[in-house]
Amino acid sequence: MSEHHLTILQLNDLHAYLQPHPEVFRARGGFRYQTCGGLGRIATVFKQVRAERPGAVLALDNGDTFHGTYVAVASQGEALVPLMNALDLDATTAHWEFAYGPQRLQHLASRLTYPVLAINCYEAGSDRLVFPPRHIVERAGLRVGIVGIASNIIDKSMPPSFSTGVRFTLGNAELPAHIEHLRRVDKVDLVVVLSHLGFPQDAKLAAEVAGIDVLLSGHTHNRLTRPVWVGGTPIIQSGCHGSFLGRMDLTVSSGRVVDVRHQLLCVDESIVPDPEMAHRVHVAVGPHREYLDQIVGEVGGPLDRATALESTMDNVLLDAIAGAAGTQLAFSNGWRYGAPILRGAVTMEQLWNIVPTATPISTIELTGDELCAMLESNLERTYAGDAYGQMGGFVKRCRGLNLYFKMENPAGHRIEALLVGGKPIEGPKVYRAAMLGEQGVPKQYGRNRLEVGVNAIEALQQLFASTRVVRGTRRGSVVAV
Repeated sequence: MSEHHLTILQLNDLHAYLQPHPEVFRARGGFRYQTCGGLGRIATVFKQVRAERPGAVLALDNGDTFHGTYVAVASQGEALVPLMNALDLDATTAHWEFAYGPQRLQHLASRLTYPVLAINCYEAGSDRLVFPPRHIVERAGLRVGIVGIASNIIDKSMPPSFSTGVRFTLGNAELPAHIEHLRRVDKVDLVVVLSHLGFPQDAKLAAEVAGIDVLLSGHTHNRLTRPVWVGGTPIIQSGCHGSFLGRMDLTVSSGRVVDVRHQLLCVDESIVPDPEMAHRVHVAVGPHREYLDQIVGEVGGPLDRATALESTMDNVLLDAIAGAAGTQLAFSNGWRYGAPILRGAVTMEQLWNIVPTATPISTIELTGDELCAMLESNLERTYAGDAYGQMGGFVKRCRGLNLYFKMENPAGHRIEALLVGGKPIEGPKVYRAAMLGEQGVPKQYGRNRLEVGVNAIEALQQLFASTRVVRGTRRGSVVAV
């Protein structure tokens, strides 16, 4: 009985962070910060592992790769194409890549040397897939079938332009047939699912669908230091921003995984950047360096998005939004991405890292009842008891109110108290608020939406220009009780 030894390398949720950057780590009494990531270092790890395991390495990317920094957004993802091709990946799937529109993503996919896979992305009004659903590679004497599942929330909780002409399903209904095809028709030895649904969703998927040998998870930025086993399926996820990589060493015998070894690799200063990749990054960033290095102000303490209910980074963003709109209330999306900004000078590059969408700021009028309904809906999307009901991200970022909620309560009944300006909300009363696009306040709520003529980047510039030292604080605006 012959044994085969396969190594899988996972990169997930890079968010276009090409260079080393601060990353946040949990520590006694709070958080600590360390410089991590950078495609130069990632390339070094890939080359080292391939040299160690020649012909036996499968390199996969879970998506959220081509959007998230100025260099990526300014080129609509094009700047990353030669960089990601140089990593010699075997497959990827997608989420924020759709920010450029489905047609642009299809163009980017055509430029890659590896496939974008999605069993759950269809042309609107038909059952025709936009991307191939699966891909087969041969490594370590094994035929490996890879099935891709894109994020399913793109046409449900993201701007309409992201999903023009396409529709998304969860993928759980389609997956068994693809596994069956790979095993019976393609005669693969191993099935790997490459998913961007999120860790809670992927755990439920693995519990429901048989035949998954390995599940690589993305989207929720979990740093799993060991595989989570659901039935006979090991699941891993490896942080975000390229600060971590996942490595799985599998022993396969007679088409069955008999041993799994896993490491969560921190991409830190101990790794010497690969010179070729470092040069590629320099070429990509170089034309923008003067603009990105402009100092816009100073921050008096770390800004990060390390916490789910509110964050120092988003409190600064909310202050900028409210200041530009002349309101006390302000709302933005509960994004997870965005590397920390440490105490000291702040540059244009860091502003774009905070909000790479550069979304226009608007004002809106909402009743107290609408505010309650919107926040209840957001809490459900964040903490739904059924993992498939979770729509990604942290709790909506809020300024000018105090929300107290019970996470364990049923949908629609989580809010215990909601105060605006220190006073209990009044159902029929109209409240004026600032917001960042439909992810700030979904279109079904409020009226009289008016753009103020300033986008989020400009508002941040104004805030830093008018304040000697900007200080990020935790206000306790949203509290689980």
